[in-house]
Amino acid sequence: MKKFLSMLLVLAMLLSLGAQAVVAEAVKATGSSRAMQGDVVAEVTIEDGKITAIDLVQYPETGNITVVAKERIPAQIIEHQTLDVDIATGATFASYAIMGAVKNAVKASGLEIAALTAEPYRAQPGPDETWDTDVLVMGGGGAGFAAAITAAQAGAKVILIEKSTVFGGNTMVAGAAYNAVDPDAQGAMILTRSQKDTMDGYLALDPADPALKFDVYPEWAAVLEELKADITAFYAANEGKEAGVDMPGFDSIALHMWHCYTGGLREMNDGSFIAPKIELARTLASNSLATFEWMGTLGLEASYGATANYGGYPGLGTVLGAMWPRTHSFMSGADRIPQLEAVAVENGVTVYKETAGKELLVDETGKVIGAIAQKADGTKITINTTKGVVLATGGYCANPAMVKEYDKYWGDDLSAHTLSTNLGTNEGDGILMAQAIGADVFGMEVAQMMPSSSPVKGTMTDGIWADAAEQIWIDGNGDRFVNEYAERDVLAKSSLALENGIFYIIYAGRGDISKPDQKLTGTDYNGRVAGMVEGGHIWYGDTLAELAEASKTAAAGVAPAFSEAKLRETIEKYNTYVANQKDEDFGKEVLAGAIDIEAIDADPNMGICISPRKSSLHHTMGGLCINTETEVLKADGTKIEGLWAAGEVTGGVHAGNRLGGNAIADIFTFGRIAGANAAK
Repeated sequence: MKKFLSMLLVLAMLLSLGAQAVVAEAVKATGSSRAMQGDVVAEVTIEDGKITAIDLVQYPETGNITVVAKERIPAQIIEHQTLDVDIATGATFASYAIMGAVKNAVKASGLEIAALTAEPYRAQPGPDETWDTDVLVMGGGGAGFAAAITAAQAGAKVILIEKSTVFGGNTMVAGAAYNAVDPDAQGAMILTRSQKDTMDGYLALDPADPALKFDVYPEWAAVLEELKADITAFYAANEGKEAGVDMPGFDSIALHMWHCYTGGLREMNDGSFIAPKIELARTLASNSLATFEWMGTLGLEASYGATANYGGYPGLGTVLGAMWPRTHSFMSGADRIPQLEAVAVENGVTVYKETAGKELLVDETGKVIGAIAQKADGTKITINTTKGVVLATGGYCANPAMVKEYDKYWGDDLSAHTLSTNLGTNEGDGILMAQAIGADVFGMEVAQMMPSSSPVKGTMTDGIWADAAEQIWIDGNGDRFVNEYAERDVLAKSSLALENGIFYIIYAGRGDISKPDQKLTGTDYNGRVAGMVEGGHIWYGDTLAELAEASKTAAAGVAPAFSEAKLRETIEKYNTYVANQKDEDFGKEVLAGAIDIEAIDADPNMGICISPRKSSLHHTMGGLCINTETEVLKADGTKIEGLWAAGEVTGGVHAGNRLGGNAIADIFTFGRIAGANAAK
């Protein structure tokens, strides 16, 4: 009997060990799913019917925007054993792509997925919370951080909330272009002949010209007179000097304002007109350089005066749609947002992510005394303020249905599904909250389209181009079709009239726009170019012939197949316009970027590119009415006590069209003003 029992015990142990061996045997499988920047590939480890490990072996998404999604979603899938978990706010595409890749890996493993999809995981709200502060800033982008830092430096206790999983908003993905009137930097440049022709044209403007619309906006006539006086004084100070030779560059507050006016004066589809509010335009133009200098004191890269540069070249440039070379280079969003967060925290600002403002609180007099916010898990927060609230929640281009609802400008060129350059969090929250307590709005009938966007994603990625003065835009036939130096809405409307709304930018490197006689000699394939070519986004050739041949392959879903002869004809014609400093076809005001085809063909290390582009929603012109102190106004013009707003959540600065490079200047300039006033 003892021997029999021992045999049974041994057998049981062997069976147990065998079972453990089966349990311990892991199955690995991979799956993929399309995200914004490419395919996310997940390797999933499954043991005993459970997911025990997820390795994202390929993850092309932008790290600083989707870092939380990358870390949190795999962890939640493993913890809760479900393929349906909460998305990371602000990283929707990445979140769904990770879940999709894991799901496809599970399918590939042969594991039954029904149990993994039956019970989705949703975070549950905690107990209600109450926070107390002097100033609440809603929005963790450029305007929000500028306001929070300024208020904190003035001695206020500040809380900043951001609804996304990361700080930055559109400031995170915005370009590094900053417009500021910078006389010292202009003094180190050479005024081109085409620039002088433009200035002479301003002197010749007749205030009685109906096209100027001074009958509707008479206050702007004084700015034109101010500009004429500035130009006349400049010519007198530089008497005997010649444009294109030794005459320095020129800019003035009045010229920047004039560009804001003419660039933003637009007729709506119903025949009405819209123009920037003159006092807001002057505030921007007069303060943008000082704001730029202030950001330098925060440790942000800000070069001006003798150190000014744009795109790595000495002096100032012209970002697309800026209308004049007053654009300074600035830090990228990926660099400036962490720096702003660090400075805010150093100055005592308490910051919260995944906390969305939901409602403004007012007392019996109508003064704003706080807000209701909500964490991503649904937890309700009441935030009490002793001084008030600054709204810096951005615009609503990520809500194309809202853009379409108000639109009186784009008509059929815009739909409720138009792609956008924006992060998905810019849905108009702040505007709606303020309207609910009586705030007025201005300019909601027009939004800006960014013409040079990805035709597939709508983002400002996957393409390469130079300064606006150097750009050559062509249609599917290889012909120029527009003045590349024009305002963004003009460029967008012209391009949207083409087949499928797609056009192409020729790129052969960067140069010094104040020396238009210097030709561009190509670009190296390595680095950015290689990645875009290999990703199927642009075409590249070591020679013009190779570029033409490359255009027969699909890039960004289009293939017009340009001929070498046509490309050569277009480039050489443009080169003559640069040499003569006169665009006979479209009147381009500042001309540079002649391409040395022969030099490129002869140099095996340098080549030339073409980027397919298409317009997408970029910036909402309209928003809350504010005064120069950034106080939010009611329809009767009175202010709402305790409420300030700055950045894209406001209207009136840009009106019908925003100049390229004015956005970053706008959000930081008015953000500083809002923070200073809220702290008083």
